[in-house]
Amino acid sequence: MSLPSLSPASASTATPTQAELLDFVRRTAADTELIASLPLDPEGRTWVRLAGPGGSEAWLIGWPPGTGTGWHDHADSVGAFVTAAGELKENALAARLPTDGWKTLELSDGVDRERLLTSGKGRAFGRHHVHEVLNESRERHAVSVHAYYPPLPRIRRYSRTGQTLRLEQVERPQDWQ
Repeated sequence: MSLPSLSPASASTATPTQAELLDFVRRTAADTELIASLPLDPEGRTWVRLAGPGGSEAWLIGWPPGTGTGWHDHADSVGAFVTAAGELKENALAARLPTDGWKTLELSDGVDRERLLTSGKGRAFGRHHVHEVLNESRERHAVSVHAYYPPLPRIRRYSRTGQTLRLEQVERPQDWQ
């Protein structure tokens, strides 16, 4: 479900750092009126595009119970996200993956990281950060705020079986806007 843009904060013209993106998503997540304005669908995620700082791409996302993103990365973009309501879990890989030219990769032991992000908690991340985000609640929606710079040129989607990670699909902006 795509909804019209909202602008919770004025955008600057300087290239935003990871810290500035994290500050933006934290401030935006604290805007209770904005968070409450997001229509929540019981079946699928909902989202509203926001005006991010310095030309960044930002999103307000609603997560029904039991939904998630699947494993993915944001290619050459850095980013940040904060849980504004509810609770999200992030599973991430603490490993630098090759950026191109592979379809299947065997992961080393000890690369898995798990974070539980309650309301107000979040994180920033660098380029090629591979993760999945989940709302594991059985009853409650979660809402989060995300920002990326540069605006997402592509998202690579992966499947994972045990320690094997497979590149399944590359999406471009026209695939999700």
